This record gives sequence, structure tokens and C-alpha cells, in this order.
Amino acid sequence: MFGAQATGCSPVSEAFREGWDVIRPTKPDTIAKSLAIGNPADGIYVLDICRETGGAIADITDDEVREGIVLLARAEGIFTETAGGTTIGVLKKLVETGALDPELETVVINTGHGLKTLDAVSDLVGPAATIAPTYDAFVAAGIV
Repeated sequence: MFGAQATGCSPVSEAFREGWDVIRPTKPDTIAKSLAIGNPADGIYVLDICRETGGAIADITDDEVREGIVLLARAEGIFTETAGGTTIGVLKKLVETGALDPELETVVINTGHGLKTLDAVSDLVGPAATIAPTYDAFVAAGIV
């Protein structure tokens, strides 16, 4: 079992990395707002299950969260929100560092849609096409 957090709020990842058995509360400072829980009630259980299964917990910066969103969109056509970008970014990091074997079957749970946090990547991507806000323009663009 593996876990992912954004560096700006990563008390469980920090505890895992440092070998602590307690979670030190932190003040959230990340674009991954849905994951920004500075004192997670079940953090100790996450530590236990990751350790028991030989897994890991890692964290990535906000820029890496954005890169994870863009990577998933380009590679799989899935537009995720910042929590999903965190998951994909940490997955990439775990593979690159050898903590996760890329030959093993891996299931990634990713349930948030990118429209929830569009501002996180709006400066990295732009519209593929811009049309007038009319039905006729919509039809002329071949979308219907």
C-alpha cells in the first residue's frame, strides 16, 4: 500500500520518511486543498498499513502536482484535480526512486475531476479551440 501527499501538507509522509510513530500536525500550504489535512485522524493507521505491506508514503511539490495533472491528461486523456495530480506525481516519483516496481500491476485510485481545480493548471494549458458562445458556432466547429 502506498500513500501520496502534497509537500505543503505532508505530516504522514514526513512521519514515514523520518521513521516516526506519531503524526506531527502541520499548517496546510498547498494547492491540493482536498488533501490539505494538517492533523489527519487516521494518519497513524496509514503509517501502519504502509509499513506492514512494504509500501511507502511520499510527497511532491505543488509544481509536481501540476505536472502530474498534465501527465495524466496527455498520457491517458483523464483530466484530474489536484488530489489526482498528487497521486500521479507521487506514483512517478516512487517508480523513479525504485520504491515501486514498474513491472508490478498497480491500481491508482483517482476520483476527482479537473474542473474542480482548473486554476491549478490554467497557466500551463490553454483551450485547443476557441469558438463564439453561440449554438451556430458550436455546430460550425463540428462538435455536434
